[in-house]
Amino acid sequence: MKHLRHIIAAVAATFIAAAAQAQTTYPDGMPSNEGVKPQLADFFTPVTSTAASPDAEGFIRRWLLLEPINKPNRSNTVFTDSYLHTELGKTYFKGQLTTTPKDGQKVTVGEQELTWHAYDATRYNVKLFRFASGLEKQVYGVIFFATTIIECDRDLTDVRLAVGSNSGSIWWIDGKETLILSGDRRMVMDDCMSSRLTLTKGRHTIWGAVINGPGMSDFCLRFVDAKGQPVTNIKATVK
Repeated sequence: MKHLRHIIAAVAATFIAAAAQAQTTYPDGMPSNEGVKPQLADFFTPVTSTAASPDAEGFIRRWLLLEPINKPNRSNTVFTDSYLHTELGKTYFKGQLTTTPKDGQKVTVGEQELTWHAYDATRYNVKLFRFASGLEKQVYGVIFFATTIIECDRDLTDVRLAVGSNSGSIWWIDGKETLILSGDRRMVMDDCMSSRLTLTKGRHTIWGAVINGPGMSDFCLRFVDAKGQPVTNIKATVK
């Protein structure tokens, strides 16, 4: 019986310690980065000099990612359409949605100096949480901006932009809002699709902004044709 009490006490101590770590918060109530281990190389690789094809399922993996902008939110339930249009529609930095940043380029957002990073995601979904933690940046209560350029060797008609994100996000093609994912949602492939689009032959710029309070952050993006099949005959570049 005495031995059993020691075991119970040890288990209880373990749970108490875990709970204490989980409850570590910032003064504004957001979870802290404590205990988050950087694992950048497990999820991203540097881009190569040649344009990248989508993977076999059509997912675009080559992106320019901006280090996270601090935007505390204790809950993701506030991410309504109007909230996202207000917060993600703001101009945070020069050239937002209008120019292609360069790898290593720095921008100033409020008191933050943030850097753009060009990466190929090693998975179909771009792990923004791991991107931030790998750079030892804030991972909760943040806004991520991502951009890439796609090259079409011919006109593509009746295609749809298909996106999944955690959590809310807005996506633009050539500066025009194309898709919004609102609410507290998990990343699910093809969670939302745009109306039918025509991508003319040539280059098109995709921008995305993903916002999250507590929890993980990631997204996946591809185009599908009129039959719902992945579009793979395009290239992605960050130059």
